[in-house]
Amino acid sequence: MLKSKQLLQQFSKEYAKYTPTNFKLKRALVVTKLSRYEFEQLRHPELSPDQLQQKLRDRGTDVEMVLHLHKVHKDFERRVVQSFQDVGCEVKLSSRSSLSKDVMSWADVIVPVGGDGTFLLSAGRASPLFALSQQKTPIVGFNSDPLHSEGRLMLPKHYSDNPADAVSRIKSGDFKWMHRSRVRTTMLGSNGNIPEPTDLFRHTEVKMEQVSTAPEMLDQDMAYKYKAKMKRVLPYLALNEVFIGEHLSARVSHLQLVLDHQDVVNKTKCSGLCVSTGTGSTSWHTSINRITSRDVDDLLRSLPDGDSKNVMMLRQNAEEIAQRYNQGLLFAPDDPRLCYSIREQICVGVWPSPKTFKERDFVQTVFVKSHCIDANLVIDGSISFPFNDGAKALLEVHPEDALLTIALD
Repeated sequence: MLKSKQLLQQFSKEYAKYTPTNFKLKRALVVTKLSRYEFEQLRHPELSPDQLQQKLRDRGTDVEMVLHLHKVHKDFERRVVQSFQDVGCEVKLSSRSSLSKDVMSWADVIVPVGGDGTFLLSAGRASPLFALSQQKTPIVGFNSDPLHSEGRLMLPKHYSDNPADAVSRIKSGDFKWMHRSRVRTTMLGSNGNIPEPTDLFRHTEVKMEQVSTAPEMLDQDMAYKYKAKMKRVLPYLALNEVFIGEHLSARVSHLQLVLDHQDVVNKTKCSGLCVSTGTGSTSWHTSINRITSRDVDDLLRSLPDGDSKNVMMLRQNAEEIAQRYNQGLLFAPDDPRLCYSIREQICVGVWPSPKTFKERDFVQTVFVKSHCIDANLVIDGSISFPFNDGAKALLEVHPEDALLTIALD
């Protein structure tokens, strides 16, 4: 296994191959957010606007707020479109459901307008596995409602007040390229078939267009090590994380892991596995692993000299200690490593096996075998594949899979 700095240097050289040298902004594809109001309209197409609003009121929904947020988003969306048109760009609008290879390859830049969810959905299609060519289309996001959405993947919030300033800088080339690492998921098995995925946002099966992935034979060493004949790359890359666990959260997830192709098979019973990128380290990864000032205080109080002067001083700084620890969970978006986290690992009796198995660590590759009953492999909280007893997957990072984004400030 390469050391972190060596790996980063290696990936940086590869990233340079995919960095545009003559970027010209002429065509912008604006990807629109599906607002809560639009979502309800899709759920109840048989209802008139008045009937829909009454139905929402009957179930206790704050209809006025739903309509207000819908208007806020649509007003800002129009401002973004106008900003690109004002610098001479041709603009097309697309919803998530209408994103296609043709429209993605048409654009010079992909512009999700909404929150992080919209950005992730757009990034899922801005993929070399999905595109018509290996040329990368950059992506830059605008937060349509910074008062109600953190939007960590979007441009800084002050550009929500003045999107024209951001567009002007992009047009003039006054920005930096950022390559965000993504997780490639490869299913291993006997026939190379991919189970039907489900769109968790719409609760429907995903009808995938023709993609560039096809079944391949495993080389002899891999076939022997992982007891499989064929491999097939899933056509979706994870920008934040891949989660594997039982569909019913109250049921224990039984998994086997092999880290960095080592000879040790790690067995765990837990509430699921989260494999995160640097981009995703600000999200679920932190939520799983963060501590509170109460955790710090309880730990210090448990020390034999918990009432000593030194410990009491530390307890007074429990909030700062917790913040520093939580900040240390984050790693850079272009970091070529993955960080896996075992949620609520059972640590009694024979579990985990071996006892030295860490519940969180940095790796380059993770092989996972399921012994679950009704489990899923979920990409960025959006696309879900069945992952039941006997299913096998290899999670890894490749420099050519990185998402090309535009960064300001």
